Amino acid sequence: MKRYLSILSIIIAATCNTFAQTGNIIEPEPITSAIQKANIGKVVFEADTIPLEKLEQSDLLTRYEAKPVNNLYMRLLLANSLTNYQHSLQPSLSVEQLNQGNFQFTFYVDGKQVYQENLHKRANLPIVKNTKTTIFVPFVSNRGEDSWGRFLWGRFMAHGGEDALTTGTHQLKIEVRPYIAVPDLKVGALIAQGEIRFTVPAIDPKDAELQPIKPGSGWQVSKDGFDTKKIMEMNALIAGNRFKQITSVVVIKNGKLLIEEYFNGSARDSLHNPRSVGKTFASAMMGIAVHDGYIKSINQTLKEFYDLKKFSNYSPQKENVTLKSLLTMSSVFDADDNKSDSPGNEENMYPTDDWVKFTLNLKTDSNKSAGKQWNYFTAGVVVLGDILNKSVPGGLDKYSAEKLFKPLGISNYRWQYTPQNVPNTAGGLQMRSLDYAKFGQLYKNGGIWNGKQIIPQSWVKESFTQHLTLPKDVVGEGFYGYLFWNKTYTVNNKTCETYYCSGNGGNKIFVFTDQPLVVIITAEAYNTPYAHPQVDKMMKDYILPAVLK
Repeated sequence: MKRYLSILSIIIAATCNTFAQTGNIIEPEPITSAIQKANIGKVVFEADTIPLEKLEQSDLLTRYEAKPVNNLYMRLLLANSLTNYQHSLQPSLSVEQLNQGNFQFTFYVDGKQVYQENLHKRANLPIVKNTKTTIFVPFVSNRGEDSWGRFLWGRFMAHGGEDALTTGTHQLKIEVRPYIAVPDLKVGALIAQGEIRFTVPAIDPKDAELQPIKPGSGWQVSKDGFDTKKIMEMNALIAGNRFKQITSVVVIKNGKLLIEEYFNGSARDSLHNPRSVGKTFASAMMGIAVHDGYIKSINQTLKEFYDLKKFSNYSPQKENVTLKSLLTMSSVFDADDNKSDSPGNEENMYPTDDWVKFTLNLKTDSNKSAGKQWNYFTAGVVVLGDILNKSVPGGLDKYSAEKLFKPLGISNYRWQYTPQNVPNTAGGLQMRSLDYAKFGQLYKNGGIWNGKQIIPQSWVKESFTQHLTLPKDVVGEGFYGYLFWNKTYTVNNKTCETYYCSGNGGNKIFVFTDQPLVVIITAEAYNTPYAHPQVDKMMKDYILPAVLK
């Protein structure tokens, strides 16, 4: 009997161990790197993009100084792949179901939890989740990589990181766990952690000083006073990289130059790339072309400019797309730049050899009503540029030079071009900050510059009309005009309504309707989650309070 019980105990123990050790559901990559073997289960930090096979222990950072020139990369060194860690949480799930989860990151500063996030399921490709035992992403980088790491870091900073990482030295700790989302959220045990001494340097008082307006700006200098302390506080935050990758701030008040500040290597003659700010110049040129009679009306339809039966997915609905619907981003094309899986997303357009053909080949969306639903549609603005180019004498390049830039005294500018060598109205029109200010002031003046009507006043009025309400879940409060955005700030109990041009990175031309102001902000925070929110904070907390009386 004793022998029987002993054997039974062995069988039961073996059975329990079998259930306890579920094993891998998928084969991970082999761990061959000596540095990985020596640091299994760690979050390590690096200053540069060094391949794992060349990485040495001396490359791993123990300290980081938060200066704009310094990069901070994170590498997870794991004992297994994410999918296998998830499998141990719920062995019954398939690989595809496990891929609905991802990593959970927890950030601590000086021993206090500041931020926790379950990384979005799309932040890593399935092949990375399934097989990779090393994950390498930028947290802080001046190279502008399009990476989930930079977005994660931005969200951490926006949700407590900025407040916790004050001037001085701190201990930053990161913990990483797996999570699954099917059937319910479940978080696993710790699989990696790491710490680094994080120093936020004090600001050199010289970096916060106001920059005197030098002669030769082409603007009359304003004698109005403003709160210099507020602007110096803003300058200090830019110098300290709290407002990141800002390159210039220009304020025009009552048609005169009040503030002119440059940062991060930028200067008065620097040409900035404000991305989609350039779209609004297409609107201006459309207004001029309508006035000159080269475009009969913005109610003209695509069938008047193209033989749409020569393109894919022909439909009468497509033939009736108006220029106005493209100006207000309310056409019926199956396109939405805010949805990565949208057929008409601009990222699908750029690799093609004919952007207009790409656009006109798109299907229409039967769920959309013309002029009723706003969807950001870059490719539609490319079509507007092509229509202008074929309609105005000499093409859009020559026409815009004669009708807009020359009258404004703008000679130092640079178009980008489509594959067909047409000025790219999708964006990227590079100019000086002071020249963007001229464009903004032109609209502030009702289309008049130096006593001459450059843009019809009626076009300015229609452009500055709330044609469509913006979807709150995408861009928050606001409205849309003719390739102009619209919103209202409230500062010191004053309403400050503005129509503005907006571009990736945090680039803006603000034209205020109820204040005598035009404000230009240029920035290079491309593809970051903080680009536009930080500009809003600059406007609400510093610029507008400083210049409003």
